[in-house]
Amino acid sequence: MTIGRRRFLHLTAGAAAVPALSRLALAADAYPSRPVHLIVFYAAGGGNDIVARLLGQWLSQRLGQSFVIENRPGGSGNIGTEYALKAPADGYTLLLSSTANVVNGSLYDKLSFNFLRDAAPVAGISYEPNIFLVNPSVPAKSVPEFIAYAKKNPGKLNFASAGIGSSQQMSGEMFKMMAGVEMTHVPYRGTAPALTSLLAGDVQLMFASAPAALPYVKSGKLRALAVTTAHRSDVLPDLPTIAEFLPGFDASVYYGIAAPKGTPPAVVDRLNKEINAGLTDPQFKAKLTELGSMILLGSPADFGKFLASETEKWAKVVRFAHIKAE
Repeated sequence: MTIGRRRFLHLTAGAAAVPALSRLALAADAYPSRPVHLIVFYAAGGGNDIVARLLGQWLSQRLGQSFVIENRPGGSGNIGTEYALKAPADGYTLLLSSTANVVNGSLYDKLSFNFLRDAAPVAGISYEPNIFLVNPSVPAKSVPEFIAYAKKNPGKLNFASAGIGSSQQMSGEMFKMMAGVEMTHVPYRGTAPALTSLLAGDVQLMFASAPAALPYVKSGKLRALAVTTAHRSDVLPDLPTIAEFLPGFDASVYYGIAAPKGTPPAVVDRLNKEINAGLTDPQFKAKLTELGSMILLGSPADFGKFLASETEKWAKVVRFAHIKAE
């Protein structure tokens, strides 16, 4: 029997592909064979660090290797991000990605990396709101009342944040853009001093992270008007979203895992599978809920689309507010 040349080439190509696919499968099954480093670009003790340690513990238990949390703060997240993305693309250096990654590309003119180009999306973990807080001296008790009050007092309201380019500033700038109000941004060196200033009445409002804001809301020292996510928070289900009054408003803080571009797809898929398993595990999910977070399930492609959408959204806000990194 004679086999045509085209048919022969097709069969031999298919045969050659089988060992290659087998090697990839074996590599994924063997992964990880040594400790994995999970880079956090903020100091220990913050939201990024807490989420990374929760996930690291889960993955260590599931995969039988240590996931070592490595804090590399500085440069508004750029130092740790650059380190992670320029590491070997073998799955042994991962990045705890968060909102700074989708803001900094528009904020900084001369970065040595492009996050969307140089990162391989692995999986989303969770997202959480900032809480729209006002000092009790502000008479507004709802978002519409606040917008009316701000329009009657243009330029007289100051909002605090944890710094230039922080999710707190970006929430405030998006609010200014969509509500058409004038407010002055006052950056601080972290959430704690910003909240101290708000409590003292030095500034009138703040879009503060949920874990930091909740104690002051529950004690009545600060008034919460809304959450910044598109959907209501599981922790504060009676508090409306800003989007209920300004349709389309969504300023969530996200957490996810990225790897250097070129990381083997089989390794990415295995990590994605194990992370999603954690997000559907009742105990692991409950720990995230306690932080005011909601889960962000999906495939690597889903997370990649999310990152691209967030990057585009915040680029518009940066341009509108003329924000420049210091």
